[in-house]
Amino acid sequence: MQFELDRRRPGQSRITTPRKETDTCRILSGVSEGVTTGTAITVFVPNTDQRGHDYSEMSIAYRPSHADATYDMKYGVRAVQGGGRSSARETIGRVAAGAVAKKILKNLAGTEILAYVSQVHKVVLPEDLIDHDTLTLDLIESNIVRCPDPEYADKMIDAIDAVRVRGNSIGGGVVTCIVRSCPRGLGSPVFDKLEAQLAEAVMSLPATKGFEIGSGFAGTFLTGSEHNDEFFTDEHGRIRTRTNRSGGIQGGISNGEIISMRIAFKPTATGHNKQHTVTRDKKEMELIAHGRHDPCVVPRAVPMVEAMVALVLLDQLMAQHGQCNLFPINPNLQEPMLLPGLEPNKVPL
Repeated sequence: MQFELDRRRPGQSRITTPRKETDTCRILSGVSEGVTTGTAITVFVPNTDQRGHDYSEMSIAYRPSHADATYDMKYGVRAVQGGGRSSARETIGRVAAGAVAKKILKNLAGTEILAYVSQVHKVVLPEDLIDHDTLTLDLIESNIVRCPDPEYADKMIDAIDAVRVRGNSIGGGVVTCIVRSCPRGLGSPVFDKLEAQLAEAVMSLPATKGFEIGSGFAGTFLTGSEHNDEFFTDEHGRIRTRTNRSGGIQGGISNGEIISMRIAFKPTATGHNKQHTVTRDKKEMELIAHGRHDPCVVPRAVPMVEAMVALVLLDQLMAQHGQCNLFPINPNLQEPMLLPGLEPNKVPL
């Protein structure tokens, strides 16, 4: 859990916010001697480097493209210091919970979730440079921008540095997330389509503006025969697809192939440039925001995306386990979850 929080924390490099937080977690309940007890897991992560005076002018004015105005419109009150629930600080809880979910998925099904930065502003990592079958966490974590290609990582860092020194921001980027060894059969045909659940989860993260799975919008340029993933039987007797334009999900249900998705993030809304806005009493003014903000959000968004994907998959895995115990349809098509010394129908959840 601490490892995942360290990947998310502010102040970890020059391309993130300069605010220093250790984000040291304390588990207050639910764990004894390193093992979960079945009760609620309570995690405490204190703030240690906040500066309320940075937000004094924002108490009367709305920051452009921030949640200030809509929170006021809906509730008639808002948290001025730090943005309250609109702050990315709230993702600490998501990442902590996601760390637990990732561990369960790995132990029960061998499932691996890896996300990385594939675009920063106009620097776009070509998809064919990254082999999703062999991609490792070490490769992703080998540089501060979390791009698995060193050459493109340097270009992305340069792009962030260029706006950082001017007090501006860029997104302005894309996080690609893959899931390896995802069990078949997760998701439902209509109301709980797996791709819809994933989209809802990752789009609930701050600054997200787009989601695509598999071929995504590029698939609109193909014909049906070009886009279809043809089936075959591999050397182990498993039904597979020769291509993966569906992104590992067909009909709202996982098919056992790698799940691949891309999430777009907008530039950080708060910067140090002068912007036009209005006050709460509707008077126009110019605002120069103060404070310490990320010049680019995507390097720190990587563990957030992984966490949300893990939470969705664990939910769906538990639902599938319960459903298949009641309705064991087409058991020969299922690849059972196995733990050492346990039969498939004895795997505990």
